[in-house]
Amino acid sequence: MHDEAEFLAGYDPGAYPAVAVTVDVVALTIHAGRLCVLLVERGEQPFAGRRALPGGFVRDEALDVAAMRELGEETGVHLERVHLEQLKTYGDPGRDPRMRVFSVAYLAFAPSLPEPESGTDAAGAYWVPVEEATGLAFDHDVILADGLERARAKLEYTPLATAFAGDEFTISELRQIYTAVWGEELHAGNFHRKVLSVPGFVESTGETAPRGGERGGPKPKLYRAGDARLLHPALLRPTREDDVR
Repeated sequence: MHDEAEFLAGYDPGAYPAVAVTVDVVALTIHAGRLCVLLVERGEQPFAGRRALPGGFVRDEALDVAAMRELGEETGVHLERVHLEQLKTYGDPGRDPRMRVFSVAYLAFAPSLPEPESGTDAAGAYWVPVEEATGLAFDHDVILADGLERARAKLEYTPLATAFAGDEFTISELRQIYTAVWGEELHAGNFHRKVLSVPGFVESTGETAPRGGERGGPKPKLYRAGDARLLHPALLRPTREDDVR
């Protein structure tokens, strides 16, 4: 029996089918009350001129590092206060016409992100309302759809919505985030009551906003993210509440 050193010295990777690994990033933020995704215009083949999620081939680096690097190189967006999580791995044969490519997709959320600037092999980069982000290159329509469903579901049972908000926010501003991500209108009074009934979701700063509420009246209270990791009871989407009933 060969020892490990001998085995590795004679190991031939070329004896196996060639594969590559990429990362793709579904980066979401809210602009003017609309949920937007970061897209690039591909500057090279395949799919030159088509819109796609930012991403690229993994180098000798961790996957999380590759995701952040590609995001910065292709769009100029460097995320500091960001929620980043691995979404799913995609590996259907034929998803990339160049060769067999497995893509590890990531989901990123951050508040008030700047306008992107294209770089490396991207001909353009821009924020696009999610409902207008269709016809993407590769299987990125599927990846985006999966990312949106993950984001919408996580707002139900985690305090992820606070990742879209500033350090301090009003309940009304938090509701606007839920409305943008879920794509559903929410009753202001019911939402306010539900948020404050969830232990650890938000905590009062003891301060008030500099201006009055949406319809005038007293200045609303300011809150910050609490220490809860899960929301119990969960905040269900109105359409999901109907299904549960």
